[in-house]
Amino acid sequence: QVQLVESGGGLVQAGGSLRLSCAASGIIFRNNVMKWYRQAPGKQRDLVATITSGGSTNYADSVKGRFTISRDNAKNTVYLQMNSLKPEDTAVYYCAANRPLNTGHYWGQGTQVTVSS
Repeated sequence: QVQLVESGGGLVQAGGSLRLSCAASGIIFRNNVMKWYRQAPGKQRDLVATITSGGSTNYADSVKGRFTISRDNAKNTVYLQMNSLKPEDTAVYYCAANRPLNTGHYWGQGTQVTVSS
């Protein structure tokens, strides 16, 4: 059974930082592309950052230079370091892993990030 468990969300003032973690089980973590998405109220779920099994990263334009995705294969955990947070970063953040044969994603339960102005 695949489980993705996010943690690290919370309330922070604009300009502050948070680090999200996502602990994975039930998948061969080191072989998996890992992603962070976010969904603000009334909006679609958007891709924020991606990290491949080899450590290559990609970011949405809105977070480039402020967010950093990383992974620790020994701990089966992916991280999202978020700096210089803005109110528009407020959303539920979800961790995701690819299902086999690219048939969709496994999802975590999400963690709320609220940035106050």
